Amino acid sequence: MSFLDGVRYRLGVWLHPTRHARQIEREMRLHLEMDAAQREHDAPDEVTHADAWFAAKRQFGNVTYLQEEARRMTANVWLDTIERDLRFAARSMRRAPGFTIAVVVTLALGIGANAAMFSLVDRLLFRPPALLTSPNRVHHIYTAQTVRGNEAIGSYGPYARYADFAKSTTSFDLTTGVAQEDLAVGIGDASREMHIGIVSASFFKFFDAPPALGRYFGADEDTPPNGSAVAVASYARWQTEYGGSRAVLGTKVQIGSVLYTIIGVTPPDFAGIWSSQPPAYYVPITTYGAAEAAANSSPSEHWWTTYHWYWMETMARTRPGVSDARTNADLTQAFIRSIQAERGGTKEISQERPRAFVGSILSERGPNASGFAKVATWVGGVALVVLLIACANVANLLFARALRRRREIAVRLALGVSRARLLSQLLTESVLLAIFGGIVGILVAQWSSIGLRAAFLPKDAEISVWRDERTILFAGIAALVTGLLIGVAPVVQARRADLTGDLKAGAREGTHQRSRLRIGLLVMQGALSVILLVGAGLFVRSLNQVRNIRLGYDVGPVLIVHLNMRGVQLDSVYQVALRQRLLQAALTTRSVVNASFQTGIPFWSTWSVGLSVPGIGAVGRLGRFDVNAVSPGYFGTLGTRILRGRGILGTDLEHSPLVMVVSEKMGSTLWPGEDPIGKCVRLGVLDTIPCRTVVGIAEDIKSHQLSNEPDMYYYLPATQFNPNQTGLFVRVRGDAATDADAVRRSLQREMPAPSYVTTTPLSQVIGGETRSWKLGASMFSAFGLLALVLAAIGLYSVIAYNVAQRTHEIGVRVALGARAGDVLRLVILDGVRLSIVGVGAGGVIAFLAAPRLAPLLFQESARDPAVYAIVAITLVAVSVAASWLPAYRASRIEPTRALRHE
Repeated sequence: MSFLDGVRYRLGVWLHPTRHARQIEREMRLHLEMDAAQREHDAPDEVTHADAWFAAKRQFGNVTYLQEEARRMTANVWLDTIERDLRFAARSMRRAPGFTIAVVVTLALGIGANAAMFSLVDRLLFRPPALLTSPNRVHHIYTAQTVRGNEAIGSYGPYARYADFAKSTTSFDLTTGVAQEDLAVGIGDASREMHIGIVSASFFKFFDAPPALGRYFGADEDTPPNGSAVAVASYARWQTEYGGSRAVLGTKVQIGSVLYTIIGVTPPDFAGIWSSQPPAYYVPITTYGAAEAAANSSPSEHWWTTYHWYWMETMARTRPGVSDARTNADLTQAFIRSIQAERGGTKEISQERPRAFVGSILSERGPNASGFAKVATWVGGVALVVLLIACANVANLLFARALRRRREIAVRLALGVSRARLLSQLLTESVLLAIFGGIVGILVAQWSSIGLRAAFLPKDAEISVWRDERTILFAGIAALVTGLLIGVAPVVQARRADLTGDLKAGAREGTHQRSRLRIGLLVMQGALSVILLVGAGLFVRSLNQVRNIRLGYDVGPVLIVHLNMRGVQLDSVYQVALRQRLLQAALTTRSVVNASFQTGIPFWSTWSVGLSVPGIGAVGRLGRFDVNAVSPGYFGTLGTRILRGRGILGTDLEHSPLVMVVSEKMGSTLWPGEDPIGKCVRLGVLDTIPCRTVVGIAEDIKSHQLSNEPDMYYYLPATQFNPNQTGLFVRVRGDAATDADAVRRSLQREMPAPSYVTTTPLSQVIGGETRSWKLGASMFSAFGLLALVLAAIGLYSVIAYNVAQRTHEIGVRVALGARAGDVLRLVILDGVRLSIVGVGAGGVIAFLAAPRLAPLLFQESARDPAVYAIVAITLVAVSVAASWLPAYRASRIEPTRALRHE
């Protein structure tokens, strides 16, 4: 019999025991009949049939015993044992439904919180893109250069750099260029912005994903200067837009400014490297590059050979057996050659210490890991702490239950049940409770993932716990481990069972003693709660610091208006006229207060132009100076204050005297101790360039990082600097998000088809900068409050249990003259003492861990004494509240009844 046949046979025996018993009975009876027949045949004249039958039975032995032995030998005893233990555990759970529900809900909250955070952190940091082959050999390429003593690391670069890496390196067997954009798909009112994957033809070779229909585009369709207007639709788009019809092949679709022909469909699970936000279409990177270059660059410029347009990333797959060190050395040499080609090989670059290296295909793993990813990792750890608190709470409940069952356990031991069998039953009960908690926890995780996606992920991000095998597996493992952990306490209690003592003892005598294990679990809950609440307090204060910081402009009522021309070619005069019409349309919209041109958006897009200032040798060494070309209403629209002088006026026209407004920090940096107004600044390094006179000082703004010093900014009249390349800022009366669509519809009427405008609240841009602190504040607070509630429930249960066991003692105290206040104080002080120990332990741990948390905070000390004090007071207050009800009940105990209590 093969192994599989054996397993199949044993499962059949376990699943159909009655049928198996009948089979054994038939086989034994057949054996007896054959033996009896042989005896009759051997001595036909001496032995009757009855004698032969009885002789055969005597020789065979006890049939019933042998049938049981045969069944035991062929059946899976351990499966029978598990089945009996599960039935016993199920009966125990049915006998105490309230206890069961409390345990399952407590565990569900802990397991659900962990599953939800795992689904998020796993996507950010651990899970390779679906269908990616050899994920360990696939990397992003990063470059680094030292500027003013600081090394700047980036992954974006020009197409020419990608081509240099692909041509000059030997460590890779496959390279590809990738980018992603939200582009308008469709024409007219039906057009919608969708996520588009912009990739080289080699991109699809990284995946084991043959097209579901048609084909992918090839290298001959992805060649500079123009590529081919072909596109590959995603499977989801194919189903929703084209009904899964094969006629999709050859269909035309407008994406951005290009009319593409659909030539293929990706397989169902394919999302490229954008797992959280799958693209709707994939287009050749050269086709997109040519279209963008035609719209934004000089016609004489070859976009595929220039190095100043940073817009795409490079992915590469190392050859088998090539080490990272060798790969990085190869890349660095290629990067140096690329820089020399960019600069004509004439400039010394050793001081810049250029280097290139491979990094994880998951961009959040670094080297430019976002603060959001770092905080998400911390929150994942916090979720684990919540699960530990839930385990401690449930273990405490199970331990108390085991104490109440001491006599039952002693009786069972006296009747011959082995301790191993007893422990097996207790562990089975714990694991079964945890499995139910895990099932409910998956529901909690599914609900939580909806909130996480809405709050912290892109609008099209897909997170479904139900369809995520890794998260389901994680929840299952978490439930199993949790079941074993919470089963430790009752198992320890059962192992210590004193058979003689427990049989003699009554309930009061057997359980009134303090349990160090229960007290230890309670203190641990308190300590862990303190750690979470301290973290919550620190992140909340950081978020408040971020929200209260003066950015130098208002955020809530401001809309960004972006013009998407989709290839519409207009001369400069018509472009200026179009923008003037849009500005007037915005100003006549009912909800609009003010509007202005702009060429720079804080935290989104900024311009920098080389400056020269008389009397200052090298302005560039003083830092970066960003420019914004604006119209007269700019400062009123943004809410930026003019501190001295004036802002941009309507009289600052193209042929008027050249003027500029500088930020306060720029003025103090260029002319320390002097009045900047009236000073001369040239846009360029030549002395022949005319001066621009500083006419005003504006307040400082933040446009790159919230945590840094204010940036140096200056403002020019749009009429004197790129008037045909401006967008708009619009200030509305109420919330920008509410009025965004009304403003868009008003402006869209002025746009020539098929171009369109988008309106984006400035708060969305700034909100991305505060996302990590929002995540930390919200999740730490949620988990901290959950931990506090669990700790309070745990403390209440322990105090209530102790009061119940001390009924006789309290009755004696009252009989001897103790007043109700004395009993109240006695019980509450017990709870307060426990909470103080927990506060002390948790405070010490939080204090020691503070340096690791400090980099994630914003202008907030990780050892803020106010936060620690508030948390300590809160936990002690909660302990008093949790102890009060048991204490109140204790104070009302009747001495006569208590003295009879057993």
